[in-house]
Amino acid sequence: MRGRTSLRAADPSVIRVGGTYISVQSVNNGIQVRQASSPDGLAAVAARQVWTDTRGMGSVWAPEIVYDGGRYYIYFSAGNDAAHRMYAISSSSPDSGYTAERKLALPNDKWAIDGTMFVFNGQRYFVWSGWEGDTNVEQNLYIARMADPVTPVGNRYVISQPRESWERVVGNPFINESPEAIKDPNGQLHIVYSANGSWSEQYCLADLRLRAGGDPTYVWDWYKSNGCLFGSNRATMMSGWDPTLHVNGPGHHTFVLLNGDIATSPPAGPRFPLMYHAVAKGTPYSWANRYWYTGTFAWWGNTTYRRANVPGANTDTGWSLKFFE
Repeated sequence: MRGRTSLRAADPSVIRVGGTYISVQSVNNGIQVRQASSPDGLAAVAARQVWTDTRGMGSVWAPEIVYDGGRYYIYFSAGNDAAHRMYAISSSSPDSGYTAERKLALPNDKWAIDGTMFVFNGQRYFVWSGWEGDTNVEQNLYIARMADPVTPVGNRYVISQPRESWERVVGNPFINESPEAIKDPNGQLHIVYSANGSWSEQYCLADLRLRAGGDPTYVWDWYKSNGCLFGSNRATMMSGWDPTLHVNGPGHHTFVLLNGDIATSPPAGPRFPLMYHAVAKGTPYSWANRYWYTGTFAWWGNTTYRRANVPGANTDTGWSLKFFE
C-alpha cells in the first residue's frame, strides 16, 4: 500500500533533529518514542517507553514532540471524558530521562486536546483543540501566548470554529482539531488542522492562513481555506483540490520539520515529508483500522480564501498547500 507504514496507530508527530527522525505515539497507557534515519524507517525500529500513566489519569491522546532550547518537550492530553487536559514532559534526550508530567495552566481550564507549541516572530504560542464551556458541543481551535515552553500567559483566543458547511458533514460534536503550525514562503503563519469527526471518512485537513502582519491571537486576522485540502470526499474539497485515491479520512498530520521549528519550514517548489493517519480504501472505516502513512506536501501559490461577514476585507490571497499520498 502506497505510503502506509506497518504502524497501526493514530496521531503521528515526527520531527527531524540532524539526520534522525523522531516520532512519538500514545500506546501502552503511556508514550513511546522511535528514532530512525527516515520517516519510512520509523515503523521498523524498536520503540522506547518514555512515560507511563502511573496515577490513573485516564486516556492518553495525541502526544506532540517539540525541540526547544536544547530540550525535547512532549505535550499530550490525558483524562477521561470531560476531564481531558494538556500536560507536558521534557528531557535533554529524545528517548529517556523525561520529567514527571506537568499540567499546563491553560486559560479557563477547559477540556483540551491536541496541543502543540511553536515560535512565531520571536513569541512562543500554544495552540490546541478545546471546548468553549464544559459541554461537548463543538471543538474549537484556541491559541495562547507562552512565557516559556510550559507556561501559558494571558488569555486564550479562539481562532477557528467548525462553522463552515464542509466542516459540519459529521457532527456530535462538530470538530476542529489537531492543529499544526507552519510558515509559508512569504513568512505568513498557517495552522493546518483536521475537520469533521475522526470516526468518519469525512475526516480531512484544512488550512488557516494568518494575513500578512496579522496578530495570531486575533480571529479576524485568520482566513480559512474554502474546503478540505486533503480529504477523500470530493464534495468537501476546496475547488482545484482533488480527493485521495488510496486512503479514506486522512487527518491528524505532522509536518516533518527540522527541529520541529516553523523557522525551518520549506520553501516553494519541492515536496517535503509529511505523516498522517488514514484508513486504506476498501477497508471498513474505524479507529482500529487507522495506520500511519508517509506522504509529501508542497506550497501552492496565489490561492484566495474567501469568507462572509468579516469586518473589512473578506478575501485574502497567498500561499496554500497541496498534499500528496
